Amino acid sequence: MTTTTVAYSARAAEYTDLFGSMAAVHPSDRQIIDSWAGRLSGDVLDAGCGPGHWTGHLHDLGLDARGIDLVPSFVDHARSAHPGIRFRIGDIDNIDEAYASLSGVLSWFSTIHHTPDAIITPLSEFARVLRPSGQLALGFFSAQVIEPFDHAVTRAFRWPADALGELLDSAGFDVVETYLREVRGQRAVGTLLCERRGSET
Repeated sequence: MTTTTVAYSARAAEYTDLFGSMAAVHPSDRQIIDSWAGRLSGDVLDAGCGPGHWTGHLHDLGLDARGIDLVPSFVDHARSAHPGIRFRIGDIDNIDEAYASLSGVLSWFSTIHHTPDAIITPLSEFARVLRPSGQLALGFFSAQVIEPFDHAVTRAFRWPADALGELLDSAGFDVVETYLREVRGQRAVGTLLCERRGSET
């Protein structure tokens, strides 16, 4: 288990109580993801699904959604809370999905603990499993410069949207929409909606 997985495992119950339902989701985020989900048809992966609430929401929207996470207690909770949806232990750095097999990947703050020299790995994995024109929604903490900060669970990183966009471009994505939200007293956040480049063969 990675240091991040151990840290989340130790606080999984607390995290689930605080953030493990759609009631805890900001209305703007829900609107963004609902609109994004409307473009999808086919299999969708919630990559780093945590307690599984977003996976359940995507399923309720009519998508064939499934979730992966490295924290066993998150996966156990997700299976219990959302019976009939497929959840498994899985690593976003090495996704057990076939090449070009998915229509969408949701990465909702699941890359925030990757260091700047390591984040290209999950981004490249998202590109690998998405079919051409497949859609990625990436949630992140935003800032003017790339910088670490003391996240409640373990160290995380803030990113400028354009810096993330450059890495996404190198991984094979076009960023099609950018959303940033800054609220006094809260950490600034962003969402990048991306399309996998390439043509159907």
